Amino acid sequence: MTDSKIGIFSFFAGAGFLDLGFETTGKYDVLFVNEYHKAFMDIYKGARANLDITGPKYGHEVKDITEYLKPEELKVFKDRITQERKQEKLIGFIGGPPCPDFSVGGKNRGHEGENGKLSGTYVELICTAKPDFFLFENVKGLYRTVKHREFFESMKNKLKDAGYYLTEQLINSVEFGAPQDRQRIILIGFHKNILRGTGTDKSKDHLLTGFDWEANKTYSTENIAAAAWPATEPFREEGEREAPEKIIRELTVQHWFDRNDVTNHPNGKHHFTPRNGLTKFLSISEGDDLKKSYKRLHRWRYSPTAAYGNNEVHLHPYKPRRISVAEALAIQSLPKEFVIPQHISLTDMFKTIGNGVPYLAAKGLALNISDFLGKIMAEKNIKSYATADSE
Repeated sequence: MTDSKIGIFSFFAGAGFLDLGFETTGKYDVLFVNEYHKAFMDIYKGARANLDITGPKYGHEVKDITEYLKPEELKVFKDRITQERKQEKLIGFIGGPPCPDFSVGGKNRGHEGENGKLSGTYVELICTAKPDFFLFENVKGLYRTVKHREFFESMKNKLKDAGYYLTEQLINSVEFGAPQDRQRIILIGFHKNILRGTGTDKSKDHLLTGFDWEANKTYSTENIAAAAWPATEPFREEGEREAPEKIIRELTVQHWFDRNDVTNHPNGKHHFTPRNGLTKFLSISEGDDLKKSYKRLHRWRYSPTAAYGNNEVHLHPYKPRRISVAEALAIQSLPKEFVIPQHISLTDMFKTIGNGVPYLAAKGLALNISDFLGKIMAEKNIKSYATADSE
């Protein structure tokens, strides 16, 4: 490939954690950003202004993704892709459609729910616009629940019919260094046009070979499970606890609170104050995080999945309050320079944080994709990638 970066069209971007993971590898250029909720887009733009990241070439659009399937909108998309390919750029679509309809703890309406339908729309847009590759992210319920798995398989069949070779894995963000137990299904596909001549496009069932899911993981699940994580302990307001031996300190909540200097972070004072229930806050032990709600984090363990909607309350390990926005950002492994603008409501701040792909997981996935593309180029013995027109 030339020095030009791989072009990315981002959908359901939220606050842009997934995009940031791709951008900070130095190998990708986010060209277009779509998000339905204006407040989330305001966070996206405000955070990137603070990070001094240049805006996307084709702009930010607050719009329902279904609009892009209309003939006039689709033509614009295809023209943009054609223009970028003339500059020897590969084009990728990335996105995680809203997932409550596939979540075991959510609405569970599947592909018939308003959010569930958007997964099908995203796949339809991929099949129609034919980027060189795509990434699809969603909750494990889409992958593991029988009633939703059928829909997942039907989407994969549509992608295969459109010329994509697919690979999938149920990942856990903690494997990439994020201090969070968060499982998500990741589906990645590469179009046959860029695979020709490499032997990776010979599979009759369109399963991709040679893609290394493990290359950019930081920790193995075996090593994480073998660590001597502390048990639940009585809550001590502002009390100190020494870090136990034989844990992976870099995966702990406290490590990330310290790393991001959450007390002095611009979002450090953004947290919900209870109208009542302080007594309950004081009664829950440190590390008691198995309940549906009112989970108290343990400072020397990693967090359960960051999900701050649907009345799910996460409590600070040693303060009698809910966690702050700065602390939630740290749990999502964001760099401390990532700041949410002050005018955003607390509800929107926490909702977009809980929706986002942990930054370090996003970065690891982005590197997996660029590593694979580099291997394809090496097999073809080429230095640039002027892709053929999509069929």
